[in-house]
Amino acid sequence: MLVRTLAGGVAGGRIVETEAYVVEDPAGHAYRGMTPRNKALFLERGRGYVYLAYGVSFMLNVSSEAAGVGAGVLIRAIEPSYGLAIMQRNRGVERVRDFMRGPGRLCEALEIDRGLDGIDLCKAGPLWLGFDGEATGQIGQSKRIGITRAADSLLRFYVRGNRFVSGPHALNR
Repeated sequence: MLVRTLAGGVAGGRIVETEAYVVEDPAGHAYRGMTPRNKALFLERGRGYVYLAYGVSFMLNVSSEAAGVGAGVLIRAIEPSYGLAIMQRNRGVERVRDFMRGPGRLCEALEIDRGLDGIDLCKAGPLWLGFDGEATGQIGQSKRIGITRAADSLLRFYVRGNRFVSGPHALNR
């Protein structure tokens, strides 16, 4: 679960799609080393790395290695569970399916921006990861979406059959 505490209430849901960017991955932001922009990827595992993609949408990654080692997991899609009115207002769309289906959409729905870069996602706060105790369902694996380097790496993981997963149908079987 990804949980966001906002002035208007709590919003969030179950993570249903991710992409891994492993150590020495040419598609990863840590590939060329630490910079002021990507330093959160080099923090201990469980920290948020938030960046602006193409000057348009924020993206949320979770650092995944020991401190000093750059790697992370992009949160690509979430199945909305609570705070639906907040997400609808933030996204300006009616269909619940479109609230958080895609990494830019989920950041917009949950008001995630660079102000949350480096946040500890392993403890309750304005943004944190949790577990609802429910079974995850069958996990599918595919190539990553929207990248050119190491594009065929099978590092995208998603809940099979979940209607909130993003990307082309051909990759979601």
